Amino acid sequence: MRVLRGHHLLCVHGFVGMGYSPSFVEKMSEIVEDIRSSKEDFPIRVVKAFDDACLACPHKGDSKCKENDESDAFVKSLDQKVMSHLGIQHGEVVMKNELMQLTAARVKPNDLDRLCAGCSWLEYGVCKKGIAELNKKVS
Repeated sequence: MRVLRGHHLLCVHGFVGMGYSPSFVEKMSEIVEDIRSSKEDFPIRVVKAFDDACLACPHKGDSKCKENDESDAFVKSLDQKVMSHLGIQHGEVVMKNELMQLTAARVKPNDLDRLCAGCSWLEYGVCKKGIAELNKKVS
């Protein structure tokens, strides 16, 4: 079973190989490959805490994100906004294909301006492009 933060449910659609470190990029690439593959459906536990990607992040502290003083609260707020928008509770287990359908139905590219406000990756446009592609693929 994969464990993903709420906001990573959106990141996986726009990920193009950029990241915080080579090990993070490698781990995120592995996760993204699993998520984008149409070959396998599997359960994903959605959390507002460290997930599979965070395990390879250079900013992972013992119990919270340590990139800067505000980073842990910020990423948790992103998680909560995305989870609320999707109607998912912390710890809930949802099948991957159901998450793809739910995301395509409820998230449009411009929603990211609100859901991901303040995220440094948003300015690259890859996230909105990824959500737009998901919307076309799943619709």
